[in-house]
Amino acid sequence: MDQSGWALVWVIVVLVVDITVRVLAVIIVPRNRRPTAAMAWLLAIYFIPFIGVLLFLLIGSPRLPRERRKKQAQLNDYIRKTSSGLDMGTLRPNPPPWFSQLVRLNRNLGAMPLSGQNSARMISDYQQSIDEMAAAIRAATDYVHVEFYILQSDATTEPFFAAMEEVAARGIPVRVLLDHWANQGKPFYKETCRRLTDMGAEWHVMLPVKPFQGEYQRPDLRNHRKLLVVDGTVAFTGSQNVTDSTYNLKKNIKRGLHWVDMMARLEGPVVQSVNAVFLSDWYSETDQIVEGMGLFATHDGDGNLDCQVIPSGPGFEFQNNLKLFMTLLFAAREKIIIVSPYFVPDEGLLLAIQTACQRGVHVELFVSEEGDQAMVYHAQRSYYEALLRSGVKIWMYKKPYILHSKSMSIDEDIAVIGSSNMDMRSFGLNMEITLLVRGEEFVSQLRAVEDEYRESSRELTLEEWMQQPLRSTVLDNIARLTSALQ
Repeated sequence: MDQSGWALVWVIVVLVVDITVRVLAVIIVPRNRRPTAAMAWLLAIYFIPFIGVLLFLLIGSPRLPRERRKKQAQLNDYIRKTSSGLDMGTLRPNPPPWFSQLVRLNRNLGAMPLSGQNSARMISDYQQSIDEMAAAIRAATDYVHVEFYILQSDATTEPFFAAMEEVAARGIPVRVLLDHWANQGKPFYKETCRRLTDMGAEWHVMLPVKPFQGEYQRPDLRNHRKLLVVDGTVAFTGSQNVTDSTYNLKKNIKRGLHWVDMMARLEGPVVQSVNAVFLSDWYSETDQIVEGMGLFATHDGDGNLDCQVIPSGPGFEFQNNLKLFMTLLFAAREKIIIVSPYFVPDEGLLLAIQTACQRGVHVELFVSEEGDQAMVYHAQRSYYEALLRSGVKIWMYKKPYILHSKSMSIDEDIAVIGSSNMDMRSFGLNMEITLLVRGEEFVSQLRAVEDEYRESSRELTLEEWMQQPLRSTVLDNIARLTSALQ
């Protein structure tokens, strides 16, 4: 066969492979996937076939490995049975019918039981949060459980690590979980691991990506939770990592960026619900059951808040946090205030917000004026026009700060805070923890924090937004398309 004949053969082979890939993509990609995500993947495969197929094989499955999902299902069933019928404190009277239905929904999806008699105090100062967690650790008598997406031993977090060292030196168990992918290769990672080992803490990385050691899942799945439990009597949870407010990254320091966060200090029966999340993650990562520690050995509280802890992530069958947010948006009657650093809603969430505005509900959204992640930042911006036209009041937290807090307050007595952003990553790829609270006392604290944010923000108007240059609009729209790739 001459050269032209071989060339024809290669053309035919390439065409056959190309057609086969496209046909298989139409069959495989949409299965059990949201239409927007499926369409984004199909566009990637059709327009950049080699890269698109490679990316799909690498990160196309948003699910944890089969064994990990099996563990999570067993844990969900065990928590549901163990906590059924337990006395979790006296609840506030006369909840609205929709709230009771929301609690039941959360339970059916894998959440902890609703508990009463809790107290919660908001902490919006970055260093104060670390100092208060350090003080709680230092007072430990039974155990300390630490689980953070990012955990770094640096000058800012020195009180936190020094407290763990003091407690460990007294022989009190200190158990620590930190996300593998988010920490490895980052500043102070090796020093942090060495310090944890030297103090005698039992520590493990979460969702490790170590293919040569038989530990592998989709590399961008994250355990994004932030929580601390001390003795089963005090817990902290919210948006803040244990690291300097610059994350010790040269690019952030060069730009002068600092993160703004909020945490809640909890007491009462809800503390054991937070601990149950830690113990579940500990078992998932280590196959170890912590002996002598019942999941719900609750302590009576002297507060007046009803609280429910909702874990979510790729180990669960449904998007627990998204369903929670959607229910709250449709239940609101007067006011919705959302704080989210990464706001990339799916169609349903966007529709719920627009519908709330059309019902006459006052809606505010707090975001950062400056972004730290280009693709998410531009994808988020692509929704501003639709939100502004619907009547949403958008507040942009001024540079050079990144507003990293995550919360939603509904009317005057319901709120959620936690680690979950309002984006597709937090809904489908990240393991998150969200705290649902019923009580005017807590909402008033959150309102005070929202007022602080408002004073440090400027309002974005529709007129200003419509003056955006064409290049920004193009970047925003491209990022919006790629945000569905999951």
